[in-house]
Amino acid sequence: MASMGFLQSLSNNTGGIVAALAAIVLAHAIWKAFYNVFLHPLQAFPGPTLLGMSRIPYCWRLLRGTLPYDILDLHKKYGDVVRIAPDELAFSNATALKEIMGHQHGKEFRKLKSFYRPVDASPVNVVNAEREEHSILRRQLAHGFSEKSMREQEPVINVYIDLLIQRLHENCANGKALNLTAWYNWTTFDIIGDLAFGEPFGCLQNLKDHPYVHLIFQSARAGTIFITVGFYPLLNKFFWALMPKFVLARYIRQTELSREKLQRRMEPGNERSDLIEALLQKKDELNLSLDNLQSNANVFIIGGSETTATLLTGVTYLLLSSPSALEKLTKEVRSTFDKEQEITMASVNQLTYMLACLNEALRVYPPIPAGLPRLVPSKGHVILGRYVPGDTIVALHHWAMYHNEKHFTDPHSFTPERFLGDPRYANDEFEILQPFSVGPRNCLGRKMKIADFILTDSLAYAEMRMILARIIYNFDMSLVEESKGWMERQKIYSFWQKGQLYVRLTPVRK
Repeated sequence: MASMGFLQSLSNNTGGIVAALAAIVLAHAIWKAFYNVFLHPLQAFPGPTLLGMSRIPYCWRLLRGTLPYDILDLHKKYGDVVRIAPDELAFSNATALKEIMGHQHGKEFRKLKSFYRPVDASPVNVVNAEREEHSILRRQLAHGFSEKSMREQEPVINVYIDLLIQRLHENCANGKALNLTAWYNWTTFDIIGDLAFGEPFGCLQNLKDHPYVHLIFQSARAGTIFITVGFYPLLNKFFWALMPKFVLARYIRQTELSREKLQRRMEPGNERSDLIEALLQKKDELNLSLDNLQSNANVFIIGGSETTATLLTGVTYLLLSSPSALEKLTKEVRSTFDKEQEITMASVNQLTYMLACLNEALRVYPPIPAGLPRLVPSKGHVILGRYVPGDTIVALHHWAMYHNEKHFTDPHSFTPERFLGDPRYANDEFEILQPFSVGPRNCLGRKMKIADFILTDSLAYAEMRMILARIIYNFDMSLVEESKGWMERQKIYSFWQKGQLYVRLTPVRK
């Protein structure tokens, strides 16, 4: 009877209990907001009060795909250092770039785990590994990006560029406009599929996305959701527990497809000089499971295809939107080469104006437009002469830095001449232009000296130059009306949300 009375009393007071819990939650939220604005260690750094009060406004901008654009506005108003969330600072400064991303004499700014590895159970790879394991993996994978390996990989790359040009000729008749966003993606995915898995995805052969490629694009926007829930541990647990079955099925299917390809690559007799061979040779010594190998191969697929295709699509749009630049590049390519066979990995280095166009495209349309967050060492660190508390999230947002008039003259214009010694751009801060980062965690295979106006040999740059030179050599191009404003309409969800870029290609009479 006593227990029944207790239950009856509890039932009668349910409303009061709910109200009390709501009051507690509200009081905690108010206290947290008050603390963040007035008592938090970062409260003295400049920035909007709303962003310093709560992480929600940051996440809202991230989910809307406008964060890098908003960061530029904040830097214009508040300067080189802006508080963009209660525990996060955004920097826009060449010195800060080196201090945060560079070599720090044993004090590496760690990667933010919730950003690079939102799922704890996901395998370790060269991108999300901790410092020591990263060094081991990077040292082994670097063999695939050596000068010797690149020379050996050129015939493989040429197979797919030849197929691209052939397919474009077959499909551009009668003034038909082609979606070059898709064509560049097909080409770069086929190339990197061969170099990482030992076989292409068959995109150019079938003129459509492979299921694996399609799944990668589907998961791109979901990445911003994973990042958002990662800021809220309790929400994160519920999110993964309530994940719809169809989403999990997509992830499982993507894993199965890459695993199948990797297992075929690992069969006896399939040894070859490609991006993953050195890692396969050391898999037992390094105690690498199939999941680890697969995860590293996936890094190559995404990093070696998406970024390359993005820059190719971007530079094509920028050239077609800048008739004088397109005319200069066309003249340079067609006057340099008498035969298409002369266009090689080595010979494209003499295309000075093309290199300037690619440099400028990297500035205007960086393949990685957002910031890559790091954590300040636990004991704190001095950045730009000011102490920043330990475990603060810090980042430099590429698109925002490269479009800040403090760093570049006329930053929104596409002007390759700024990389060719034009005196109008003598005050540009070229050292801040590091689209593939700097320091021990920079893009694998990166060999680049922007400040000297040189794009030196690396796999991605060689691939871009050969593809662009071959297309310019073979076709006159024009942008269709519906694709005007293509770049300006895009949102950013970690990667660019690229739309369809329709271009008319007219074969050049030789």
